[in-house]
Order: sequence, then structure tokens, then C-alpha cells
Amino acid sequence: MANRIALITGSTRTPRVGSDVASWVLEILKTRPSDDLEIEPIAISDYNLPVFDEPVMPAMVPAMKQFTHEHSKKWSAKIASFQGYIFVVPEYNGSLAGGTKNAVDYLYNEWPGKPVAVISYGTKGGNRANEHLCWSLENVMKMKVAATKVMLAFAPGTDIFAAINEGVLGEDTLKLWDEGAGKQEILNQVEEIKAVLAQPKD
Repeated sequence: MANRIALITGSTRTPRVGSDVASWVLEILKTRPSDDLEIEPIAISDYNLPVFDEPVMPAMVPAMKQFTHEHSKKWSAKIASFQGYIFVVPEYNGSLAGGTKNAVDYLYNEWPGKPVAVISYGTKGGNRANEHLCWSLENVMKMKVAATKVMLAFAPGTDIFAAINEGVLGEDTLKLWDEGAGKQEILNQVEEIKAVLAQPKD
């Protein structure tokens, strides 16, 4: 039986370049040798999650209490169906985007023990968003975070404005990424996820 891995687009902006970044990542993942991983792209924006509005603490679900809202139930069920995750996230104002953080914080018991990799993007590669998300996933959600961190920087100049204002990856950025180390680093992340999944379960 295949292990299901979610490729999660973290940005909820309109327009958003995150969809193009996740598509670029997916094409790289398709080049790996045949294995037992099934990669499924999902987008946080598709779940229309408001700022957390449940009357229960996520850590209490499902053992002690249940979610009351349909959006929470759908998000919980979707995330619980995967054995691992790859986040593709932007950096906003020196940290993690609010929509991404909110979606992660909606849940608790769906995350612990599972492998996760983080790919960030931004004018400087989204290094602080990458660091902040990895810390939260590892130390709070008790996930097994891939050692390889991928940080994709936009090419300087007009590509930055195209990404921010139009939600489009520019040709110079794509050339930069295609020729850079990011492709191999993404494939390395997948191997790290597979290594965790191959470990004996407690």
C-alpha cells in the first residue's frame, strides 16, 4: 500500500505565486525513481478556514471532544489521511504567513510522529518562514522534520514584482531555480521522508 504524502500550498493570497511554486515542485517530484509514495497536491486556500473558531482545543480532538464546524472536520479528515507532508510556504513580513500558521494550528493529533519537509520562497528564499515553521512543527506538533531545508529566492528585479503583484513566476526565477541546488535538495527531502516512514512503528 502506498504512503500518501500531501504537497501543501500554504499561501492563501489572491493572486498567489504559491500555486506555481508548488507546481514546479511537483514536476521535480515526478522525476524521482518509482517508489511507494503517492504525492497529492492540496491547497490550504481550498478549505476556507477562518481564524480558528472552534470551541474546543485541537489537542482534545478526537479522543475527548469533536470539532463542531464543517470546515474543521474536512481539514482534519484530509490531513489525517496522509502519512507525510511537504509544505510550500511564503514568507510575509519576516515570518510565516498567517493563513499557513492558522491552518497548522487548527489541528494537533493529526500531526505528531509524521515526517514533514518544508520548502519556502520569497525575496531571500523565505528563510525566516522556513525556520519558524520547522521549529513549530518539530517542537510543538512533534513531527519529524527533514534535515534538508529548501529556500527558493526570486530573481531580483521585475520577477519579484510579478510574483508579489501578479502571482506569476518569472522566467529569470525559473531559470535560476532550474539551474540551482533546489531540485536535488527537494529530492533529498523525499528520501528523508521515506527513511522516517521505513522506521518500525512504535
